[in-house]
Amino acid sequence: MKAIIFDWGDTVMRDFPEKPGPMYTWDTVLWIPGMKNVLESLKNNYTLIIATNAGESDTDAMKRALRRIDAEKYFRYFYSSKDLGVEKPDKRFFINIATEVGIDPEDMMMVGNSYEKDIIGASIAGMKTVFFNEKRRFGDFIHADFIIYSMEDLSLVVSRL
Repeated sequence: MKAIIFDWGDTVMRDFPEKPGPMYTWDTVLWIPGMKNVLESLKNNYTLIIATNAGESDTDAMKRALRRIDAEKYFRYFYSSKDLGVEKPDKRFFINIATEVGIDPEDMMMVGNSYEKDIIGASIAGMKTVFFNEKRRFGDFIHADFIIYSMEDLSLVVSRL
């Protein structure tokens, strides 16, 4: 595996859907617990990518929010559906990212909190998938190669690959 794609809201940073406007304008922005340590442990061995549908934000707005918690430095590539012209779970979202960064989908892994948006499309595109099931949803998540319940568990998954 050469690259890891992370969803943004509720995977890297806590999403507060009740707050109006783009995340960078919110009075409070927060890391997902454990995420900073995970990114620190992965940054030297993998190309780290962040990609989102982000309803109110384009890539620039996402970067501005990431800067508020000093998270931007961990990612080499940044993508939003507004810039890609296609939304998750469409497999073209993931294929377009793989093409732009020059890494085969089979050498990439997607980590996200939405099984429907993050995991299914990435799996169909040929990527490994990690469903961040922090809310402990029940179901038959057949497209998830791995399921984790806390971000600290991601380091264990990556070490197995």
